[in-house]
Amino acid sequence: MTSAPTDSERVELANTALYEAMERGDTAAMDRLWLNEPGADVSCVHPGWPVLRGRSEVLRSYALIMASTDYIQFFLTDVEVSVNGDTALVTCTENILSGGPAENEGELGPLVGQLVVATNVFRRSGDEWKVWSHHGSPVLAGREDDEDDAPGAEGDGAGPAEPTV
Repeated sequence: MTSAPTDSERVELANTALYEAMERGDTAAMDRLWLNEPGADVSCVHPGWPVLRGRSEVLRSYALIMASTDYIQFFLTDVEVSVNGDTALVTCTENILSGGPAENEGELGPLVGQLVVATNVFRRSGDEWKVWSHHGSPVLAGREDDEDDAPGAEGDGAGPAEPTV
């Protein structure tokens, strides 16, 4: 007999569903995942973007990103979930692989990798956990403990990575 998932497990599943919807370009799923309650304005910060406020503006931004991205895949690492009552906080690293338009029909365009640290806030809505806020910030430098191997470390001649959107 299996036990019911904990709130932390359910929040982590909701967080994964957010990224899966983005990978599939599924605007209907994205619409279902975001909080839709009176007085609970949602917000979103995509890397390099200003703060987007309001459900329609946030969902529009995702629709625009999905429509202009031929390929995107997220590998989530460093996932930490914290639940306090009806609110949950997820922090993670988005290891993103994305592709631009192909030069020739039927081919895959060039692939680009990017690291983004993200904070996703969820609210319990009935029996489900819904996204209340997303904030993504590009990783421009390595961790202090990775200093010798990080781009921009002394001796390699490279500076911090340029942010991409």
